Amino acid sequence: MSHNKFESPLISRYASAEMSFLFSPQFRHQTWRELWTYLAEGQHKLGLAISQEQVDELKANQKNINWDEVAAEERRRRHDVMAHVHAYGLQCPQAKGIIHLGATSAFVVDNTDLIQIKAGLTQVRRRLCRVIRKLSDFAMEYKDMPQLGLTHLQAAQLTTVGKRACLWVQDLLIDLEEINHLIEILPFRGVKGTTGTQASFMELFEGDHAKIRQLDAYVTKKAGFNKYLTITSQTYTRKWDYRTNATLASLATSLSKFSTDLRILQGLKEVEEPFEKDQIGSSAMAYKRNPIRSERMGSLARFVMSMPQSTAFTHATQWFERTLDDSANKRLAIPEAFLAMDAMLIIAENIASGMVVYPKVIENRIRAELPFMATENIIMEGAKQGGDRQELHEAIRQLSMEAGARVKVEGLENDLLERIINDPRFGLTAADMERILDLDKFIGRAPSQVEDFITNEVNPALAAFDDWQQVAAGELSV
Repeated sequence: MSHNKFESPLISRYASAEMSFLFSPQFRHQTWRELWTYLAEGQHKLGLAISQEQVDELKANQKNINWDEVAAEERRRRHDVMAHVHAYGLQCPQAKGIIHLGATSAFVVDNTDLIQIKAGLTQVRRRLCRVIRKLSDFAMEYKDMPQLGLTHLQAAQLTTVGKRACLWVQDLLIDLEEINHLIEILPFRGVKGTTGTQASFMELFEGDHAKIRQLDAYVTKKAGFNKYLTITSQTYTRKWDYRTNATLASLATSLSKFSTDLRILQGLKEVEEPFEKDQIGSSAMAYKRNPIRSERMGSLARFVMSMPQSTAFTHATQWFERTLDDSANKRLAIPEAFLAMDAMLIIAENIASGMVVYPKVIENRIRAELPFMATENIIMEGAKQGGDRQELHEAIRQLSMEAGARVKVEGLENDLLERIINDPRFGLTAADMERILDLDKFIGRAPSQVEDFITNEVNPALAAFDDWQQVAAGELSV
């Protein structure tokens, strides 16, 4: 590691080795060589003058990239694709003359971009499924625990700890559906030639449209795609780049909300993210337990949410069959969005695996607000005891104002319940009040909703994928 030049923290601190490799020069350029091999193999099978020995030679040198020769060729030719063509040819003397036959630079560059996008989305989906599973397990564990609901960040009717977690999961399920849909429909550019007309392949195959279609389909299948684009310019439409980053940004909004909610809960001391035994929360205030994981996730989410704008501008300014002002932008906007998302999901899984709940704090906050929430129930119970509903409503209003002033002005505890018990108009005893304030009566169907949601929506969604439970290698510390 050099300390004299900038190094992206997405690589050095946040993203996994797996995602980093996906956008590395090694992966990118060995994929170029795989594509040149698929092209030559398809052309051989369709009758062009390319031998099996030439194809085998290309296969043997796909991953063994001669980087020094590549660098020398690029300095000489000022063209990265042709530098790799010539360097590959040095290792494959028999096949040198047929590498890149009929193709344009976009054949390797654009098709590799799409391969990376599809693989990146698959990795994101895998991690997302694990986050959903962890949060769903947490929701089921705490489905019955009452918790003060918050609307406008003000005390509202009760929910449960588990029901609130399901709100996060619900958003992530929507994102999972969008990501899976994009993986399924993402097309391959295929074999199209200089401006997308396949004119060079018409020349090679002497006008045989059927063979050109077969070549297109062959290379597409070998690359792991179900369909290729019928219409391209020199490049695939940059709409796909925008759509990719928009999908990642949508997931970022969900993770940002999760991180924000958790940061507020940690400030209220109700639920906390994991905190290591020797972790330091503040350099000055030793007692602090700052929510650094949630904050980092929210910070990275802000970055990913900004990425669609970059790819939107790129798509909007591609003139006719192409301009090259997309290239430098794509080298940043696509890989960095994936690397940042990878990092966010690693953090989210870590948090969801070890959230700490403080039942006593949660209960104390409920007890402080419950007297106000229970007023309607108290009015109904007082009416059962023979009171006048309208008179009781006015009495509750007056007593609530008095108790509220005691809390806000004097800083004392809420004594509304005592005031009501001591007011003969209600005819209620302490035992009556305890029965009225049974918390289970204030959470509605929240526990059943959690069960229904996890059983009927989450579990089937996760069961559709069989690769998400594997542990990814090379994850960095969170």
